Amino acid sequence: QVQLAESGGGLAQPGGSLRLSCAASRSIFIYLMAWYRQAPGKQRELVAAINRGQNTNYADSVKGRFTISRDNAENTVYLQMNSLKPEDTAVYYCKVTTALQSYWGQGTQVTISS
Repeated sequence: QVQLAESGGGLAQPGGSLRLSCAASRSIFIYLMAWYRQAPGKQRELVAAINRGQNTNYADSVKGRFTISRDNAENTVYLQMNSLKPEDTAVYYCKVTTALQSYWGQGTQVTISS
């Protein structure tokens, strides 16, 4: 079993920045690491994903503002969020995929408000 520890959420003002981190509890071979988010009353959506070769994919709504990165040695994925908007408010979840299964983090709240 693998636990994912997320950190970095909180309250920020519009136009501000936050950086999320998600670390796996043990050393495993992770193919894909991703961030999802779920706003109240909405479905969970993919925000950004990165594979082991550092290829990335972003939702249109965050392109140019968010940057996903990963440290394969530390089994950690990051999400740098800049130029934040109120509509970025959501619970953010990390997800990692190995050869056998996927694991989800517990979620971290991000609130963008003045």
